[in-house]
Amino acid sequence: MESRDPRGLEEDAAAVKFIAWATSKDYTQLVAKKEGWANVPPGTRTSLYQNTEYLKVAPFARLTLASIDAADPNKPTVQPVPYVGVQYAAIPEFQGIGTSVGQQFSAALAGSSTVDAALAAAQTATEREMKRAGYIK
Repeated sequence: MESRDPRGLEEDAAAVKFIAWATSKDYTQLVAKKEGWANVPPGTRTSLYQNTEYLKVAPFARLTLASIDAADPNKPTVQPVPYVGVQYAAIPEFQGIGTSVGQQFSAALAGSSTVDAALAAAQTATEREMKRAGYIK
């Protein structure tokens, strides 16, 4: 087991704070005001699917909610797999990023890379792809 850098605790707290903000009602309202209701991130708040303004401009909303409700983290694929959990990001790059990150994690699990090196490489590859796609400037 690798020792944890004390700065990691600060990063963990910052990550929790960011997630709380990025899934808050205030953030939803901010995105709606600046970008329109159709651009509010789906899947972060149940209340979004009860918002009439969102439902008017997001024809995909009911299907998205039904898909979230139908997802079974204990049976995430059609064929049995040795893991649990579900995830999805609605961008074309998602599958490629997932493959790249998975390869890094696999290397760490196999012992051909450290956890820290795998995390750093996964972050670098993800940021590179996100910049290439224009999500990050």
